[in-house]
Amino acid sequence: MQIEIWSDYVCPFCYIGKRHLEQALEQFAHKDQVEVSFKSFELDPEVQTDPAVSIDESLAKKYGIPVAQAKEMNDQMIQRAAQSGLSYNFDNIKQINTLDAHRLAKYAESKGKGAEMAEKLLKAHFVESQFIGGRDTLIKLAAEAGLDPEETRTVLNSGQFTEQVRSEEAEAATLGVRGVPFFVVNRKYAISGAQPVSLFAETLEKVWQEEHPSAPLQQIESSQDALCTDEKCDI
Repeated sequence: MQIEIWSDYVCPFCYIGKRHLEQALEQFAHKDQVEVSFKSFELDPEVQTDPAVSIDESLAKKYGIPVAQAKEMNDQMIQRAAQSGLSYNFDNIKQINTLDAHRLAKYAESKGKGAEMAEKLLKAHFVESQFIGGRDTLIKLAAEAGLDPEETRTVLNSGQFTEQVRSEEAEAATLGVRGVPFFVVNRKYAISGAQPVSLFAETLEKVWQEEHPSAPLQQIESSQDALCTDEKCDI
């Protein structure tokens, strides 16, 4: 079973949705036959990385609301994340552009470290308040995932994997993705948003049953004796 996840590393619901899927997979009898991959999506490709702008200020500017109201929204998100076992800390999160983070994720994926890198980026941003808009931070996270720091620096400085990021974003547009997280299962079913664990679990079971229907029993040729029906028993 193939599950593709379109997400952004500054999307708070993306981390929650990812965790809900993981919790559903833990309950799924065939989890070892599920392959999960992460696809690029930038919520705001035009935003500029700025370590002087807090997440509250960035959100306030984006929606045209007071900073105090933006902080309230973020506080509510912290509470919601806690219900999913995630300890969000928005105190030191800054405004960032996520293109480099997505490029790093694609590089990590090419080295077989895609899932690990996705988790590290989300955790670094939302739980640890690390500045994932800075290349030094990205290189450090890559090293923690087992990637070569100098090779990572070369990738980030060269613009490599930008085309792959753009390709996945274009693919999202063709699929009608308007927001993230967005989960596509076997290119047949889509789940939009950080839905409850139960919905992910139900979808996994549904898709598995459709892809692996119980085969009809094949009758082995035999005599009709030693058989009971509702009418009689043959002796």
